[in-house]
Amino acid sequence: MSKIDSKLKKKLLKESQAPFKGLRKILWIAFSGSAFLGLFIMLSKIASGNEIQQNNLLIQILACALFPFLFFLERDKEK
Repeated sequence: MSKIDSKLKKKLLKESQAPFKGLRKILWIAFSGSAFLGLFIMLSKIASGNEIQQNNLLIQILACALFPFLFFLERDKEK
């Protein structure tokens, strides 16, 4: 039979089905933080009276919605 521990085998099988899952989670967190920081800076510019392009504000808002959603999709469903 197999000499590999059943827990290790299960972990390796899980990793082979979704490679680099941990790295993707870290990237989604970093991108989310960057998007929220960019939105905060844009809102502070608006509050100070500077004009910004609406397209840029829309991109920031969409990034603030997209990256946390992608992080949410990466969660473990077994826990």
